[in-house]
Amino acid sequence: MTTDPPPFQGKRVAFAGKLGGVSRRQAQSLVTENGGFVMNQDDLEDANVDMVILGAEQWPPATVDELLPASVLTSVAEGKCEVITETQFWGRLGLLTEDQAIRRLYTPAMLAELLDISVAVIRRWHRRGLIVPVREVHRLPYFDFQEVATARHLAELLEAGASPVEIERRLEELARYVPDVERPLAQLSVIVEGRHILLRQGEGLVEPGGQLRMDFESLEQRAEEQRVIEVTRADVMRALEREEPTESARIIPFQNMIERAVMPQNPEDILAQASEYEEAGDLAMAIDLYRSFLAGYGLRAEVCFQLAELLYRTNDYAAARERYYMTIELDENYVEARANLGCVLIDTGELDLAVAALLGALKYHPDYPDAHYHLARTLDELGQTEKATDHWRAFLVLAPDSPWAEQARDRLS
Repeated sequence: MTTDPPPFQGKRVAFAGKLGGVSRRQAQSLVTENGGFVMNQDDLEDANVDMVILGAEQWPPATVDELLPASVLTSVAEGKCEVITETQFWGRLGLLTEDQAIRRLYTPAMLAELLDISVAVIRRWHRRGLIVPVREVHRLPYFDFQEVATARHLAELLEAGASPVEIERRLEELARYVPDVERPLAQLSVIVEGRHILLRQGEGLVEPGGQLRMDFESLEQRAEEQRVIEVTRADVMRALEREEPTESARIIPFQNMIERAVMPQNPEDILAQASEYEEAGDLAMAIDLYRSFLAGYGLRAEVCFQLAELLYRTNDYAAARERYYMTIELDENYVEARANLGCVLIDTGELDLAVAALLGALKYHPDYPDAHYHLARTLDELGQTEKATDHWRAFLVLAPDSPWAEQARDRLS
């Protein structure tokens, strides 16, 4: 029976940038234990290496030139040297199995807490492809520390005043050498307004912290379109009052003209427009559009979930609860809907029902750290401390690096 050789057998391996998972010394020991040779900085300068591992906490680097010498870049281009990310490093060591990988990953709620932004911003980034989950379990996305570092460093670079062109150039350069981690950030229009650096998303402008701004240029364009509609409407009404139908009124009824001017023409347009209103902060209009979609085109679990999220954000807990229930009825595996239903029930003081919802989430996804966390807190509140302790321990095993991990350690101590 043959066995596969160690993953780094005979390879000269160097590290570049700060590692996010373990210390540099620990990572070097892993390379040696798996048949590789750890090279120093001088070897990297001389391109005397077969592989370079980019640390996740260095993502994205200040510039590619600062992280990798020109000699290495040339060697990569010639196929003589391979560049991999820290995540790929763990994968080749066989440390990213189903169970182990989740322990190094972040759910949307955990990532939002870590970056001190709202979950809605994380979901928007996910929808637009700005952050890409490494896996999804029953519709629940998990992001690795590489994605965390990408989001954090991008915000830091913008906050520090790096020019949009420079940021895009760095990302484009990096993507050429690590093509499998390329992100669609280049699709965004990055603009500078005074001392502020903003990202254009759809018709909205987003500050580094995720705060949306009004795009007055877009608003003025919409206002002009509305003025045209109102003028046309006034002309039609005057003509009707004189009982002298105009040529326009005979060809196209006023109501049809208005609908064609302002209403989406297909289901996906409705969802896109709802998303735009959500990003602009007009949650009431977004809610109406999601409801219109469901009424006109049938029920979809993901749309019910999105509607529930907006209702939750507007503190309409009763309506949010019903939409989460509907999401689960449409897709019993939708574990994030089950967990969020539990959170709604906690907010409304229905703790026994909240426990049932969270246990339901764990039935379908036993390794869901958020569900263990919320369940542990709820059981503590109900005085069921022994059961709560089991879930605090499970949460800490599953997510030892979570922003909530310190709370779990304090509780267990």
